[in-house]
Formats: sequence, C-alpha cells, structure tokens
Amino acid sequence: MIQQTAQADRFKQQLRESLQHETLNSRAVKIARHANVYTCGDEDKMVYFIESGQIKLLMLSSEGKECLLAIHSAGDIFGELCLSGSGARLETATAMEDTILKQMPASQFLARLSRDSLLEGFVRYLAVRIADQQQVIANMVTVDSEQRLGKTLLQLARTMGKKDQQSTRIELKISHDELSEMVGTTRPRISFFMQRFRNLRLIETNLDRFLVINEKKLTDYLTRIVIAAGHQRGSRDDSFQTRPILNRNRSQVGILSTPNRGN
Repeated sequence: MIQQTAQADRFKQQLRESLQHETLNSRAVKIARHANVYTCGDEDKMVYFIESGQIKLLMLSSEGKECLLAIHSAGDIFGELCLSGSGARLETATAMEDTILKQMPASQFLARLSRDSLLEGFVRYLAVRIADQQQVIANMVTVDSEQRLGKTLLQLARTMGKKDQQSTRIELKISHDELSEMVGTTRPRISFFMQRFRNLRLIETNLDRFLVINEKKLTDYLTRIVIAAGHQRGSRDDSFQTRPILNRNRSQVGILSTPNRGN
C-alpha cells in the first residue's frame, strides 16, 4: 500500500491551485451522474480537472467484465494518460454523481506545469501512481479477496478519507458493485466480508451513511491474517518434507528415498 506523504499532499495542493488559475476563465463542463466523460477508444487529448463531484475510471475486458481502476474527487486530475501520445483512450471515465469539470489540452497542461515549476513534482506524482498500480496488480495475484478488500478500503481511507481521533470517514458513495470491480471478486463476497468487518468493528456506517474505517484495527486484522497464513504454509511445508520423495538420475528412476532429518 502506497502511503500518502506530506510532500505528495503539498504537490497536489500546488497542482490544484495552478490548474484553478489556468482554468479560471474556461467553460465548466457539467457531466450528469452515470454519463461518460470519454470512453475506451476515443481520440481525446484533454486533461481534466474536477471542480466538484466524483469520476471513476474503468477498463472493460473482451468478455464485458469491468475493472475499476481509480476513483477521483474534487481537486483531482484525470485523463493524463493522453500525455503518453498513445492516441485512443484505454479506459472509460464515468461520473459517479453530477460532476463539474474543467478541461485543457495536454500541451496547455504541460506548459502550465512548466511555468509554475511543477514538472518535477508531477513526475514524482506519476511514479507514486505507478507504484500504487503495481501493488494492486501484486495483490490480485498474491492475496485473497478478503485481504484485497481490506487493502482497498485502507487505500480509499488514506487517499480520500477525512480523519478524526480514532477513525477515518470516507465521504464517497461507493456501492458494493463498485467495490467488487476494484477488488476483482463478486458482489456477494464483498457483502459477506463487509459484514464481517462490521461485526469485528473494523468499519461502520455513520448517521450520514458515510463509511467509517478504523485504520489501525483493520491494518492489525490484515496483519494477523498474513501471519496465520504464513504459519499454515510452514506447517504444510514441514509435512511435505516428511513424505517420500522421488530420486531421479540418469540411470535410475523411481527409487524412493526419505530425507535424513537427523542432521
């Protein structure tokens, strides 16, 4: 999980202020809930700045299965992959609620960053994003769906949450369907694990229907799962070592031998 740093937070604030000045006289674009800003395959060379609302980025498989890549809220930018020069969009950007955007051509975006001496900070910002995506990919392969859900909730808390003394409040309306797209599992399993987290008092829903996460308790719970899984693997490995193994060489195949465990 990539931690948000004070340096990253400062850069994001500087970037917001820079883009607010750049787009001050630009026409605001209103996107209705569930409407697309752009879709996969579109030739779009704009970078977008969110004034209010929420945008999710999705990729669609050839079988029609959706993968939710990211959720962006007020003050964030998205669509910056157009800077790669690849042409067509690889993802679809959809409004999760009524959203107001400002947009600017990629060349104008880079010129503004250069003028405000933000290019170096933007490179670091992209590097963190890449590292974050690499961690997501690794989680898909190496950990189960319960752990992936827990890590996803922690990521949302750390990047979009509002902290109080003991917990973090996520003021984003994220459905179980959307969580399933982020985690890479089915909606019923998301609902099952969310209920388990509630029963363990790792998360709760407040009176405003916002999700509240106890980051410390959830982190400790995920750590215990990893430790328990390690112990189980160790027991299986020890059990395997006591079994007969097949000794193979060029002249002899199929002779069973048992490792000497006395040394």
